[in-house]
Amino acid sequence: MLGSTEMIRPTRFMQLVACALSLLLAGCVLDSRHRMVVSVGDQRMVVLRDGKPLCAYPVSTSKFGLGDRQGSYATPLGVLRVKQKIGHGLPHGAVFKSRVPTGEVLPVDAPGRDPIVTRILWLDGLEERNKNSYNRFIYIHGTPEERNIGRPVSYGCIRMRSSDIVELFDTVGLNSKILITPERLPAHLAGVPIRKAPAP
Repeated sequence: MLGSTEMIRPTRFMQLVACALSLLLAGCVLDSRHRMVVSVGDQRMVVLRDGKPLCAYPVSTSKFGLGDRQGSYATPLGVLRVKQKIGHGLPHGAVFKSRVPTGEVLPVDAPGRDPIVTRILWLDGLEERNKNSYNRFIYIHGTPEERNIGRPVSYGCIRMRSSDIVELFDTVGLNSKILITPERLPAHLAGVPIRKAPAP
């Protein structure tokens, strides 16, 4: 029998198991297999699995240029990671305000509307040059303005078509890394076919 001052402490193994289970139940398994490369020069993202190209998507980076200064609305460069995933199971076009779904759902290219929609991958900078990214609310997210994808038109985030961000959201996990570069993609990545937009 234990004395009054003794406690049964969980073993390190049990702590790890509990942590892994909580991550699994939350759909938040840490991802070391997937990487993303975003080329500002090409306005394109390539997703790699175990170092091999998997697919490519058109994207839009900032119309305010590149950088990480607070209030700049620029797209940061360098290596970042997916810190949070928001929007699992919501319909295409679901509108977010401050990362909370409002209940509104917009069609593609809704006139006069430009909110964040469908899914959010919230990015966290891993380098000195992008250390402000998380607090600047830099995301990969869906946009209703799909007609503008492929041109730099965002306010710092990386925009994608709703069908593409849903596919990406379901492919990559937390902690998956993303490299944002001003350069054009190298030949072995530039040749990865871009996902075609679904028929309207």
